[in-house]
Amino acid sequence: MGNHAIGRLRTSVPREFRRPAFWLPLLTYLLYQLNARFGHWPLPPLLTAYLSDLLALPVILTVAVVVQRRWVQRNPLFRLPDSWLVGAWLYVSLWFELALPLLSARHTADLLDVAAYGLGTLFFRWCLNRPA
Repeated sequence: MGNHAIGRLRTSVPREFRRPAFWLPLLTYLLYQLNARFGHWPLPPLLTAYLSDLLALPVILTVAVVVQRRWVQRNPLFRLPDSWLVGAWLYVSLWFELALPLLSARHTADLLDVAAYGLGTLFFRWCLNRPA
């Protein structure tokens, strides 16, 4: 791949997706899922119980802020307001920790999952919710 092609790729991939603070949760989640499906290497119980919940909202909210900046607000300086972050945290927490356990016996409610979603939201706020 020549320098011209690399330059084009760099400008076509949103800057938010090129940040290490986005790639760290995404790659960690993908590696965790690969291990769960194929590797089956033993991991600490705390990690297997809460890692996905911790990493979910930084990835989801980064995609949301990219969509807002590119197609809705059309402003690279737009940041998701704190009220939206709280709303996303509440929505995910209520859906996965209240609604799904009521609808299906396969799902269980866990307040520590809610805390993990909250920590992931705070990580997004501090590390990723900044101008492009």
